[in-house]
Amino acid sequence: MSGDSETIRQAIDRIYRDQGRRIFASLVRLLRDFDLAEEALHDAFAAATEAWARDGVPEQPRAWLVSTGRFRAIDALRRRHRLDDSRDDLLRLREHLAEANAARSDQEIEDDRLRLIFTCCHPAIDPSVRVALTLREVCGLTTEAIATAFLVPVSTMAQRIARGKQKIRVAGIPFEVPSGRELLERLEHALAVIYLVYSEGHAASTGAELRRCDLTDEAIRLGRLMVDLLPAPESLGLLGLMLLQESRAATRTDDRGDLILLEHQDRSRWDRSRIAEGLALIERSLSTRRFGSYTLQGAIAAEHARAETFEVTDWRRIVAIYDALASLHPSPVIDLNRAVALAMRDGPTAGLEAIDAILDRGELTEFHRAHAARGEFLRRLERREEAIASFERALAGTRQEAERRFLAEQIERLRNEGG
Repeated sequence: MSGDSETIRQAIDRIYRDQGRRIFASLVRLLRDFDLAEEALHDAFAAATEAWARDGVPEQPRAWLVSTGRFRAIDALRRRHRLDDSRDDLLRLREHLAEANAARSDQEIEDDRLRLIFTCCHPAIDPSVRVALTLREVCGLTTEAIATAFLVPVSTMAQRIARGKQKIRVAGIPFEVPSGRELLERLEHALAVIYLVYSEGHAASTGAELRRCDLTDEAIRLGRLMVDLLPAPESLGLLGLMLLQESRAATRTDDRGDLILLEHQDRSRWDRSRIAEGLALIERSLSTRRFGSYTLQGAIAAEHARAETFEVTDWRRIVAIYDALASLHPSPVIDLNRAVALAMRDGPTAGLEAIDAILDRGELTEFHRAHAARGEFLRRLERREEAIASFERALAGTRQEAERRFLAEQIERLRNEGG
């Protein structure tokens, strides 16, 4: 049934926003080519604009768009190979389309985006490329946003992504979920990608909004699929960690979108169902005694979730878990988080000394949150001018609007106190 053009346009925009990358992933599986799939995706939505205005939105719009996209791609290949008698690419594509219409194995995952994650995480692809490629192709982040998250020039990131797509094409990497031993070997890379997708949504690197719910929801959905696929300790730990972090989402900003620090959040508004599920997953992973860094991070989030107030948080236990995490997975960011916990346990001087040691090693010198934490410790020690300098350094290093407003307010408050 047809509808007015504005309603149809809104429906198409909503489907593109909510389903666009899933449709793209299906097209990649069918067409086995990123660029062709991207072109087919846009062709399908362009066709929908005209067809749906005439006939109305179909009952299964995603299936309509995938079908339209793939046949538009076939037409494009046919035109390109019109004068080529062999037409090998088109023949292979037709064969694969026939296979795609066959019944899938009961053991096969019914999610093309998960297939695409494992493809982008193939060991033949350079580690520095895997996550960036997945963020771009699976989640649809812009190259600019990914470059900001990785603190590299946009041109460098564009080259990485292009190199990854070329590797998949040249090496003939299959668009499928691996099985057996290969699945276990690639699980670590896939989990890393899922968590980085969640992290970008949980604390967006750029933009007016602190959170991107589309990314956090998608990461949790993929995390659940991963647990269904392989309920290994770290799959459980990662899903538990994301659920525990997401349980606090509604209290992290106020009505204006400004940051609310953990100590000021209204814990009565935390999502208790997500906390219960997250705690159960973390306990299940810990009980195996074969857990890793995601489970330990989840154990830290669990301590916050269990504390009825900020004041009763067990900072001694949190510092101990950070010690175990740093031993298992050394990282300057983990050291930074440990410094914050140390300041809560032993006072701001201890935290400041720990952060200065990290910066003295030449690590995190360009990471704005290190300077923001340093500014907070200096503020608590009433070293006002030094605190202002650190907050200004942090402000210069972030493009996230909520964080910028928070840091600017800290600077203004300190200057007013000095006046």
